[in-house]
Amino acid sequence: MDHAHEHGHHAHEQHAHHHPHHGGKVTWAEAARATLHCLTGCAIGEVLGMVIGTALGWGNVPTMALAIVLAFFFGYAFTLRGVLKAGVDFRSAVRVALAADTLSITVMELIDNGVIALWPGAMDAHLSAPLFWIVLAIALAAAFVITVPVNKWMIGRGKGHAVVHQYHQ
Repeated sequence: MDHAHEHGHHAHEQHAHHHPHHGGKVTWAEAARATLHCLTGCAIGEVLGMVIGTALGWGNVPTMALAIVLAFFFGYAFTLRGVLKAGVDFRSAVRVALAADTLSITVMELIDNGVIALWPGAMDAHLSAPLFWIVLAIALAAAFVITVPVNKWMIGRGKGHAVVHQYHQ
């Protein structure tokens, strides 16, 4: 077991001691806040990826791939920023962000992109078309609603965003 892992485990034990609700009862509000935090990064990445892909004249597949990569990047970056601000070294902060957000962002991206891919005409709608923005809003709302219970379940087991809470002031 390396030092960073020992420290993370020790910090997690301390965190669980100070916040007993993360060993069991988690409120829907806590889960919603964690999901909203994740959704913000994902939405920024999604829109930026679609804008860049469209501006470069890319097709649907490479544009969606870029949007997904940027959604993960910004999702992780939001968490990373908060953890680094708490004084954690970069490597440990990256581990915390990966542990906290990977499942949440993955579920969110599957739902979000699934809705867009399956909605008739959405993949071919341009950024200037109201259909694009309406479907994106519906897709992000669906991703939020489906990801909240995932985050609630994970936080209740000391996983996901529970690992980030120890670094919040």
